Amino acid sequence: MKHFVSHQSALEYWRRFHKLPGRSEDRRYRVALPDKPSDIRLKVFSKFDLPVHVLIGNPDCRRTSKILKQHVFSGETPVGCFINVGDGLMISSPEFCFLQLSDQLVLPELIELGYEFCGSYSMPLADDPSVPERGFYNRPPLTSVAKLEVFLRSMPGTRGHQKAIRALRYLLDGSASPMETKLAMLLTLPKMLGGYGFSLPVLNKRVDLSKAEKAKFGREFYVCDMLWPDKNIAVEYDSDQQHTGSNRIASDSKRRNALASLGIRVVSVTKLQLYNSVELRRAAKTIARHMNKRLSLGNGFPAAHRELRKELLGGF
Repeated sequence: MKHFVSHQSALEYWRRFHKLPGRSEDRRYRVALPDKPSDIRLKVFSKFDLPVHVLIGNPDCRRTSKILKQHVFSGETPVGCFINVGDGLMISSPEFCFLQLSDQLVLPELIELGYEFCGSYSMPLADDPSVPERGFYNRPPLTSVAKLEVFLRSMPGTRGHQKAIRALRYLLDGSASPMETKLAMLLTLPKMLGGYGFSLPVLNKRVDLSKAEKAKFGREFYVCDMLWPDKNIAVEYDSDQQHTGSNRIASDSKRRNALASLGIRVVSVTKLQLYNSVELRRAAKTIARHMNKRLSLGNGFPAAHRELRKELLGGF
């Protein structure tokens, strides 16, 4: 018997196991609710918080259950909706999970989730006792912006589809941490959504040094957190708020000099600056100046920016 896990439970799975299974070719079309959900509570579904979100194909099969939250999807699901992870579990793929949650999340939350799925990190679950000190897990990307786009094209008219398509416009591949995601969103989301409206950069872009530069700086390449290749501007997120220590200062200086030798100007944003709206605006003005543009913000920007910061940074 196959059990089709969806929505929040699918997200829980991807955050608990942090990667795609080795075998991902097995797909299914029609979905059906197990006849005896109580019999599988302690076996198949023991790895999920209750209630477990599942998909069924017939609304008439819904039944009252404290164990399962039943969602209806009528008709055939296209290839790519489910991934067989064993034990009879068919988990909504990251692409399908993104679409399912688009109807439940506000737009900034959905964009942030998309960054996570397309990035190299995974957020921990609330009850995870072994969260790394950095507050997230490293893992290979679960999907990409291109794969999300192809999948969404195959699901027109689905609930939440329009919001998912809208979120896709603002997504980037390759974020390496939740804070990189937050900074990227604050800088690049349109002003009507509270961002500074910069064009989309490339995240964690490798920049190779020339032979002479390799000898001079002792490195073959640097990786820029955010890079606008057409503008030769890089933004680096630094979680070390104090920048203390002579070794650290020397390393930062060498990095800036190496990138400057390639014509790339670097703007550093610390965690302290990110959490201070005045300091972040100053950083945004610096970025705009390097791009030879004026940071023009409309009358509606302050309220939209406050709301976006509330969504991304909580009460800070």
